[in-house]
Amino acid sequence: MPPDDGTARDGNPRHPFPAPAPAAPLRVVVADDNPVVRAGLTALLSGCPGLTVVAEAADGREACEAAHRHRPDVVLLDVRMPDVDGVSALPYLVGIAPVMMLTYSGEAETVREALRRGAGGYLVHGEFTAEELLTAVRDVTRGRPRFTPTAAGALLSQLRGTPAPSSEDATAHAQESPTRPNVPTFRSSAPSGLSQVQPSVGQSAPDAPDRAAFQLSTREAEIMDLIAAGMSNQQIAAACFISEKTVKNHINRIFAKLHCASRSAAAATWLGTAPARSRRGVNDGEPR
Repeated sequence: MPPDDGTARDGNPRHPFPAPAPAAPLRVVVADDNPVVRAGLTALLSGCPGLTVVAEAADGREACEAAHRHRPDVVLLDVRMPDVDGVSALPYLVGIAPVMMLTYSGEAETVREALRRGAGGYLVHGEFTAEELLTAVRDVTRGRPRFTPTAAGALLSQLRGTPAPSSEDATAHAQESPTRPNVPTFRSSAPSGLSQVQPSVGQSAPDAPDRAAFQLSTREAEIMDLIAAGMSNQQIAAACFISEKTVKNHINRIFAKLHCASRSAAAATWLGTAPARSRRGVNDGEPR
């Protein structure tokens, strides 16, 4: 009997283990009262490997019926729709699948209410590229919240107790950034895991130190506000629309400038609630 040389009778190599089956595509329901927007989103998502649109809906009631029938992996939901609007449909939809708001509505109160009702992401039309939308769809199914600048601004204003910037201001800021390409005309949405953060946490104490003395950049100061509000690296990354690695790099620089070794010590120093001798501590909580 000839020795086994690892090939099958047809001469092709034998594989000891079968190749893994390809992952099933993520199933998406698109809900928007504008048929042009629905068609555009469906074409974009269906043309992307790993995504498929299983149903479209023109209002919140149809979205609930489609979600119940198809059990999708994610629902893309407009805010303003006839009959039942998106925010009203949220409590039912989030019991079936993660929901990402994909909308023109960037008012701060709308953003906050959507998050309070369980939305897993909030993207405002005109503030994201097609590639960013596809990434956000995948991320929200993994529990990773995604915000565009207007939605992030609404969260930050709640933390700081200051008026939220308008969607026009946020869009202009995004367009001024040299790292953000021009964005297509698709709607967007926002995450919900941060709605429990109290608005007063990020405000400075009455005897807060002169923060200019810390010499933090604008971005570092923004991140330090979020650290003081109790946000995790993942939540900060979503709120600022940057990667967690970038967040960690910023935090390392912040700790060096504040002469602190832990998140709690940095927050106390930033808010002016820590005595000088306690500003150096053991690293605690989440890694930088």
